[in-house]
Amino acid sequence: MSRPSAGKRLRELLADHPIMVPGVFNPLVARLAERIGFEAVYLSGGALSAASGVPDVGLLTLTEFVAAARDLVQATSLPVISDADTGFGSTVNVERTVRLFESAGVAAIHLEDQQLPKRCGHLSGKSLVPAEEMAAKIRAAVAARGDPDFVLIARTDARGVTGFDDAVRRARIYLEAGADVIFVEALESEGEFARFAAEIAAPLMANMTEFGKSPLLDFRSLAEMGYRLVIYPLTAFRVALAAAQEALQTLRNEGHQRSLLSQMMTRQELYDLLDYRDYEERDRQYFR
Repeated sequence: MSRPSAGKRLRELLADHPIMVPGVFNPLVARLAERIGFEAVYLSGGALSAASGVPDVGLLTLTEFVAAARDLVQATSLPVISDADTGFGSTVNVERTVRLFESAGVAAIHLEDQQLPKRCGHLSGKSLVPAEEMAAKIRAAVAARGDPDFVLIARTDARGVTGFDDAVRRARIYLEAGADVIFVEALESEGEFARFAAEIAAPLMANMTEFGKSPLLDFRSLAEMGYRLVIYPLTAFRVALAAAQEALQTLRNEGHQRSLLSQMMTRQELYDLLDYRDYEERDRQYFR
């Protein structure tokens, strides 16, 4: 019997319980998340852009996103949810976006209703496409998917541009167009999260990114409100960057890394995470 698609597995999880989804910024971190016990992982456009040395303003291409997503899929058995920015163009571009992400084995993507050049969802200065233009992109995404279980998430950035009520209005339009999940970005209070969940009768996604406009709410609180997906797109990335900065500064100042050893994953721990022994054993078997 063939294994259910990634989209199917994600849908089964969503139907059963809310999911905490960490952002993973490379395949090894995806594998680490799986070992720790998470049930899905997230590829953040913000993290992918920053790791490439550029800001999150729509500079990376579709093929760069898909390549990164494919690497995550190959490293973990968990469903991968990926940022897909604005769909990388118009409706026909969205068709190709869906097909490429689906062919990479991704479980879900989210599309946003910003105009290019897009901005981080928690910054000012954003602008939106008309709701009907976004709805057309969603209809194109629905038509393009080969697997009906591939999950399409519609993100609206309206709260910080045209207000809360317009975010609700747009969410309803996007659901009518065929979105499976609504992702409302940059709500500004716990009350707004609760009110939005009460207004929209659909699976919802919340973004608990640090240093943004949204309060950092407990996963349990969001789940009780009705949010089925809660992403933490840059949490591990920011901690890793801070640790790398400290390690490099220590190495520069002290001239050695001895004081850092206790903070490191050991060689054996790294090899265990990589399943190094399994590779060695398989290699030996081919010479018997």
